[in-house]
This record gives sequence, C-alpha cells and structure tokens, in this order.
Amino acid sequence: MIKLDRTDRRILEALQQDSRISNQDLAEKVGLSPSPCSRRVKQLEEAGFIDRYVARLNRSKLDLKLTAYIQIALDRHTPDRFEAFDKVVSRCPEVVECYLVTGQSADYTVKVVVPDMEYFQAFLLNTITQIPGVTGVHSSFVMKRVVDTTAVSLQHLG
Repeated sequence: MIKLDRTDRRILEALQQDSRISNQDLAEKVGLSPSPCSRRVKQLEEAGFIDRYVARLNRSKLDLKLTAYIQIALDRHTPDRFEAFDKVVSRCPEVVECYLVTGQSADYTVKVVVPDMEYFQAFLLNTITQIPGVTGVHSSFVMKRVVDTTAVSLQHLG
C-alpha cells in the first residue's frame, strides 16, 4: 500500500474541490511540475485512492426538491433477506445512499432525492413497502442542508 505524503494529500484535497482542474493548475497548486503531478494522480488512481470522477448536479434546477431519510426495519436478519433488499434498493434511481446500520431500531438507513411529497409517497408505497421482509418504515425530511459535501477529511493522515 502506498503511504500518502503531503503532496499526495494536497492533490487529493484539490481534486475533491474541483475534479476538473487542469493538470497544469493542479501542479501549480501543489508545488510540482506538470509531468510529476500527472504521474502522482495516475498512481493515486491505480492504487484506488481515487474511485471515480463525477459531476454534482444542482438538485433544485432539476426539480428534485425533497430529500428524505428512511429508516427501514426487516422481519428477519438472514442473508437472503438482506440480499433481496439490497438488490431492489440498488436498482432505485431515487436512492442516493443506502446503509445497513446497527444501534437503532432500523436495519437500513436510505437517503432518497425526489421531486415532491407525492412522488415520495408513491415511491414509498409502491417500492419500499413492497420489498419482502420490510416491517417498519420511519421517514424524516430534510428542511435545510447545512453541510453537503462529497469531500472526506484527510487531516488524520498527518
């Protein structure tokens, strides 16, 4: 495994803020010349530190104005139940995050982004509650996004 040095961390931080930054600008930002900077980025990609590059879309412009967190309980904690649930939820474009969790009365926490409450209700009733084994659903709705980032902290690396 590659040990990340200060320059690697600076590259990762810069790419988290703007993955479309040119290699020239990135190199200047982290204090390298373009060729070594490009090699470093390639090494970070090949080592798996960079999963992928994506575009963040403006939800409001797309009329996706409702974000909900759904706590979902299953009747049995068996591999086949979890697999069946995972399979259905993975195919739902409304689901932007889904986690198997512990320490709560729910088994899953699912984040969905939809246009409005009507759409949410139809999604909940026609998809989520139809998944075999779902016995409980509790929904919470986002009133305001206080922190909304995809960046992860690298401070623990030194």
